[in-house]
Formats: sequence, C-alpha cells, structure tokens
Amino acid sequence: MTTTRRIISLLAAGLAATLALSACGGSGDEGGPDAEGRTSIDMWVFAELHGTYYEAMAKQWNEKNPDKEIKLDVTVFPYDEMHNKLQLAVNAGKGLPDVVDIEVNKFSNFVAADGRTPLADLSEAAEPYQDDIVQARMDLYTREGKLLGYPTHVGAQVAFYNVPLLEKAGVDYKTIKTWDDFKAAGAKYNKATGKAFGVASTDTNITQPLIMAQLGGNLFDEDGNPTVNSPEIVEATELQQEMQKAGAISTIPGGSPDIEEAYGPINDGEYAAIVYPAWYTSRFVDYMPDLAGDIAIAPAPVIEGGEVATIGGGGTGTSVIESSPDKDFAMEWLAFAKLSPEANVAVWEELGFDPVNMSVWEDEEVTHNPENKYNKYFQTNLFDVLNEVKGDIGHFESFADPNLPKVDEVFTGSTYNQIFGDGVPAKKALDQAQADLENQLK
Repeated sequence: MTTTRRIISLLAAGLAATLALSACGGSGDEGGPDAEGRTSIDMWVFAELHGTYYEAMAKQWNEKNPDKEIKLDVTVFPYDEMHNKLQLAVNAGKGLPDVVDIEVNKFSNFVAADGRTPLADLSEAAEPYQDDIVQARMDLYTREGKLLGYPTHVGAQVAFYNVPLLEKAGVDYKTIKTWDDFKAAGAKYNKATGKAFGVASTDTNITQPLIMAQLGGNLFDEDGNPTVNSPEIVEATELQQEMQKAGAISTIPGGSPDIEEAYGPINDGEYAAIVYPAWYTSRFVDYMPDLAGDIAIAPAPVIEGGEVATIGGGGTGTSVIESSPDKDFAMEWLAFAKLSPEANVAVWEELGFDPVNMSVWEDEEVTHNPENKYNKYFQTNLFDVLNEVKGDIGHFESFADPNLPKVDEVFTGSTYNQIFGDGVPAKKALDQAQADLENQLK
C-alpha cells in the first residue's frame, strides 16, 4: 500500500531571498479517500531509514483502521535538496507535500518571527498521547503556542566507549562521571596509545550545546539577540579547547562522528569515546560492524553542580502542511505514526532511537529483548542508562530560537574550524562570531 520513490538528482539553484509565509495554495487535489477508501498522502523525507519507518507505520495504521486506510507516497531526497525544495515550494505556494520531515536546525526557517507559517498546528491530534511524551522535545517544535512538528526521538546525549581499547590503556570508563574525569581519562589514553580519545566536532553543533546547557548558557537573550560570546558559552568552548590540548578530544575526518568519512576511522579503533545523542546507536550497528560487542553505553559526562545532566541533541520535526487538502487525516495518521506506543516501539526496534513516548522506556519486554539487534551489539543496555538520567534531561532553549540556523551556519562554517582546527582562542573566535551574527541580523 506504500510506494517509495528515490530522487537522486540534485536541486539546481538556491533559495529565494525571503520566506513567503502567507497562506499557501494546494496542488488542486480536492483530497478525500479514493474509490477504494484510501487517502493519498504525499510525504517528503531526507533519510531513507525514515522513509522505511513511515511505510511500516502506514501498514500498521491500515491494519488498525481498515475503514480509513492511508496510501502513503514517500519521496526520499538528499538532505540539502529536500529543505531547499521545500522552501522554494513554500515561496511559490505550490508543489508542496502533505507531510514533511524537517531537520531541527532548519525548522525555524519555516516559521516567521511573528508566528506565521505554512505548517499546521498539531496540538489537538497530539492530545491522546500527550501525557507520555517528553515535553522538552515537543517544545522544540512549538512556536507561539502552536505545536508545528512531532519529534522523532529524545536524542538524550550519552557516551559510547570502546571498552577493549580503554582496558588496554588502563582506562576504566565507569570512573568517568564529569568532564574533568573525561579530560583526565582522555589524556591518559592519548599518552598510552598515541591515538585520539574523544571527538572535537567542527561540522556539527551537537555536543557543544550539551556543555553549554550544563553550564546554564544560551545562544540568545530573551529578545532573541545572539549571545554566542557570553561567559557560559565561552567557558563551555574553552573547556573543550582545553580537552583538545590535553589530548582528550581530536578533530575527525568529515568534521563530525555522524558522517561517512568518520565511520571508518571509528570502526578501525582510531577513536575510543563518542559523546553523542542516543540515536547514534544506529550508526554503530549500521556502519561499524567490527565493533559489535566492544561498545558500552554510559551517561554523558556532566559539569559538577551543573544545570542538567543531559539534553536532547539533533532531531527531526515532522509537520503537516496547512494547505493540504487532507490536513485533518494527515494529522491523525501522523500523531499515530510518531507519538503512539506502537510507533515508539518501532522507533527503538527499527531505528535504534530513544522513543519520545516514555511508557516504552519502562517496558522491559521491549527494552531488554535479547534478540534486539541493538541489545546484541552493545555491552550495556541503552534504557538502563536513559532511566538513570531521565529525571535530569534538560531542554536547550536555543534549539527553538528562529535564528538558530544562522548561528549554526556561523559555528559550523567557520567558528569551530578556527577553534579546533586552527587553535584560535575560543573567546576570540566567539567574539568574531558574535560580530558576524550581529551584522547578519541587523
């Protein structure tokens, strides 16, 4: 009942200068079920794995709802192409899908400062599941009191340790509780092996916000103005730069652990510790098969006396287009596909992500299933770690700011390369980033 179409050509030419957020016209389709009682929903995604997941959830929906089946047509685009194509379609007011995945760092591009948006308010459809969902992840896609996207996972940041490598160097990952511990362990490991311990990312802004949040920092003030050189942000970045100088973290091919160029070196034992969101379990299983049985999952290092233990990192908000002729049906199906217990069991079993519906976290038949491929791969159980920190999962407010995409561009385009690649003092690089952002946002 579902069809996946792979689009492999790249979208030519860039974005329109501004985002037109007035009401968008539909495709001319009147909507409603066809002669067989099925409602066609066109969906765009930027990850093949997500497309496969939605197809499975369409099948589950049809089994439960034979009187109102969905005919889901999923199109998988490359990451940049999909977001560019979506923005162009919004600007033109035509050619839009019914449902779309939007990566968290791109999400604010589709919501104006005054709240105008082509995305539908999903609040009412979410109500049956609201009590069990991690609210911080819903807040990530909420603007002006409207829930505009459903989260895919919590993305709680954890630590992944290569135990055999650490043992050979005399390092016990269980003793690592704080970032000071992490720094000391990394320095010891680097001295013993000459190899990298952890990762200093230059192409993503995921691990850095964890330390920023632990220190109580924010990238913006209450009025939405950038504050990327505030004392807390400087302290967090200086801490990482100090870790790099001590040998505890090093840059990585591709600039991020979650990129094709990095998987090979990690699989080959060139890095021993990855602090990243829980969804990174899927990257180990899918791209680093040689490490099966070697990797232990543990809580992420903390700042002693810090504001939070961990935060969600990364994410995809799935939205319904307001002008879709089948908006109401799409919202009902999407709430089932993203928020229901059935969906969140599949999120773990199929994708290896930590579900936003926390009722699943307590179901040991699911979380500790010995046949689960993720449980087979790792030395420790992800949900044992998540349940240990679940009362202290914070929300980094900056992730919901409409200017986050601009900060992300500056940080990953130049600032982190200056700090971790060129050795520019963190304060100096962040001062420059602040000046650049103030000019851009005038």
